[in-house]
Amino acid sequence: MMHVAVLSDIHGNARALDAVAADIERREIDQVVNLGDCVYGPFDPRLVMERLMSEDIATVRGNEDRILADVAAGRPASRTATFTVERLAADHLDWLSRLSSTRVEHGMLLIHGTPSDDTTYLLCVVRHGRLAERPKDEIDGLLSRCVERIILCGHDHTSRVVRLPDGRMIINPGSVGCPAYVDDAPPHVVEAGTPHARYAIVRVGETIDVEAIRVSYDWDGAAREVGQSGFPDWAYALRTGWTGTRGVD
Repeated sequence: MMHVAVLSDIHGNARALDAVAADIERREIDQVVNLGDCVYGPFDPRLVMERLMSEDIATVRGNEDRILADVAAGRPASRTATFTVERLAADHLDWLSRLSSTRVEHGMLLIHGTPSDDTTYLLCVVRHGRLAERPKDEIDGLLSRCVERIILCGHDHTSRVVRLPDGRMIINPGSVGCPAYVDDAPPHVVEAGTPHARYAIVRVGETIDVEAIRVSYDWDGAAREVGQSGFPDWAYALRTGWTGTRGVD
């Protein structure tokens, strides 16, 4: 049986990633994979980049990874994206720019959003400013060209497992480093409700077993770091798992 640890949406939170890595270390894991949005956030992103690059973790590109590469090329950016890019070295940006949007590992398809769009949620839709479950027939349509029986996706920061009628299983591990955020396209909030770092373990053999993991870490320290950098809304989200009233830039 293959044991795979699935990470996604680290968003530069090295404290959360270190805690997850320590939890993985004490388990029987054959491989670690990462579903993107590696360092977009008001942290020092170099710590996360150095771990991902030095350990050669199988990684696909998230929409925020793509945005950071675009910002480095001179395109307009949010305050958070600018903050992040200013702290990345050239080799970090080059690594992010060369990530593929899809990858297959041990017969599992790795994506961030959908196979064709890194900004679309695969397992959910936005209704009344929050996430709702996407109907299975719509999910099946978004995966019409995918033959893999296991699809690993991220992007919506929500830990979830969906099994399609044909037996394919889609797994979202949740977010390692960002438990809550506000988006404006369309306007909505995503809130895990607790500040824990999240990841998943997928055990694949004749059967498929998925374990959703929540890991405690120094989220108060993470919140202080981003608060001192001038991002109080990120600080609130990291400390509580909720967005508060102002949202996250």
